[in-house]
Amino acid sequence: MKLKAPKGATDTHMHFYDGALSAAPGTPNPGHFTVPMYRELQQRLGLERVVVVQPNAYRDDNRVTLEAMKAIGKSAKGVAVVKPGTPQAELERLTKAGICAVRIMTLHGGMLGFDVMDALMAQVHPFGWHANIQLDGRELPKFEAQIKRLPGKFVIDHTGKFLEPVSPNSREFRSLLNLVGTGRCWVKLSAPYETSKTGAPKYEDVSRLARALVKQAPERMLWASNWPHPSVPKEKRPSDEDLLDLLLDWAPDEKLRKKILVDNPAELYGY
Repeated sequence: MKLKAPKGATDTHMHFYDGALSAAPGTPNPGHFTVPMYRELQQRLGLERVVVVQPNAYRDDNRVTLEAMKAIGKSAKGVAVVKPGTPQAELERLTKAGICAVRIMTLHGGMLGFDVMDALMAQVHPFGWHANIQLDGRELPKFEAQIKRLPGKFVIDHTGKFLEPVSPNSREFRSLLNLVGTGRCWVKLSAPYETSKTGAPKYEDVSRLARALVKQAPERMLWASNWPHPSVPKEKRPSDEDLLDLLLDWAPDEKLRKKILVDNPAELYGY
């Protein structure tokens, strides 16, 4: 690994799995991935803070996520899945436990889509939560206006997750830049292996989008490991060190990397 992570470096998107629990049909269930296993990764990469994201496998049963956050302590925040109409007392409990966002996932296996997003955000926004959105970025032009109407801040996962590569000049990517231009949109630069057609180690088709995003709004870019890479078979999982090193290409300036790894997530997640 070439990149030395600065103090306070944050992984803004990863998942825990309990091998004893069954997964919802059609969702990735990579096995047993625990806090001690993740701690090992943190030590290897020099990461200190983490945002635990509720996996699709457990739908709105947030227990595995919450137990892991509790075991990690104050350096962990979380993204939960809650149904519309969840009682206020439950939202209060989750907020106290460190949950600060709700996961909107329109891809296969996701539980909450754009059909419930507006009503759900009206409910959780008063608790300080934001929307954490994952979709096929090619659909952004269709949903751009709806996303822009969200109250407060919102996050787009995985560099926009364009399931077929697009160019930085494309209408679809321009739509992501429009969202970033609102000043309320944050983007996780993560999981290029999920969509890249050019492949490792450079993932150039995704990397050029990451560089364009960093150029436009370095103060709202985030980095994430996407550990344990649930969508990829074991033998094809990428090296976590290589994924962190991609920041040397995406943000060649050390000050910008500190923003992406430390300052931006501290601001968004309230560290």
